[in-house]
Amino acid sequence: MQTGSCECGAVKFEVTGKLRPVVACHCTQCRKTSGHYWAATQVENEQLNITEDSGLKWFRSSNFARRGFCTGCGASLFWQLDGEGATSIGAGTLDGKTDLKTEKHICCADQGDYYDISDGLPQAADLDNSND
Repeated sequence: MQTGSCECGAVKFEVTGKLRPVVACHCTQCRKTSGHYWAATQVENEQLNITEDSGLKWFRSSNFARRGFCTGCGASLFWQLDGEGATSIGAGTLDGKTDLKTEKHICCADQGDYYDISDGLPQAADLDNSND
């Protein structure tokens, strides 16, 4: 089991399933929400147990997805694509050692002009059927 939380502890969660490798999303929404690009893993909804939700707020960020964040500290925690049955989880919100690796970059067409993607991992111009 993997645990995670926001910075202030008003949102805490446990993950009981296998986490997907990390995908880095460079879309404008992810950059606006996180302050940089969004790096997330993912798990089936049934394998995500939110154990503390006093600070959890969901924001409908588009007509096809919503984002979960903490109203106390502002941490960007979750992303859910409507009807997918899975939740993307900000990789940085997980506690301790995760053994996760970043596998690719998506929405690179929206990448900010202040950084380069130079790690040699695959890059897709758009969502590339990967959900984050």
